[in-house]
Amino acid sequence: MVKYQLEYPTKSSIKILYNCLSSPSGLSEWFADDINLKDNGKVYIFQWDGSEQEAELLNKKENHYIRFRWVDEDPESYFEFRIVVDEMTGDATLVITDFADDDDEAQEQQMLWDSQVKELFHTLGS
Repeated sequence: MVKYQLEYPTKSSIKILYNCLSSPSGLSEWFADDINLKDNGKVYIFQWDGSEQEAELLNKKENHYIRFRWVDEDPESYFEFRIVVDEMTGDATLVITDFADDDDEAQEQQMLWDSQVKELFHTLGS
């Protein structure tokens, strides 16, 4: 299992960015075709081209981070969106933490994240 982190500087409002990372409507603008909630919002059902995958909401802190775990993956793995603000400049960086089975898969996933985040930033206008 390979853990990796990706960093994407952004000029977006932290509140708007967090909404795009944590709400079903925000996530469906850039991450999945549609998202539904079940178990009182503890499970997110992500839908892409007719297939779906469930992710359990593990933890979150408003305007700071949100962490999910795919229910059919290794229980030790997760994916997390974290907003880090530089105290000196006030600039925000989106930090994504994810896991892959090996280095090759990690590289493939990183290219997918790059594409998805490009779509996110396009949606945000940043």
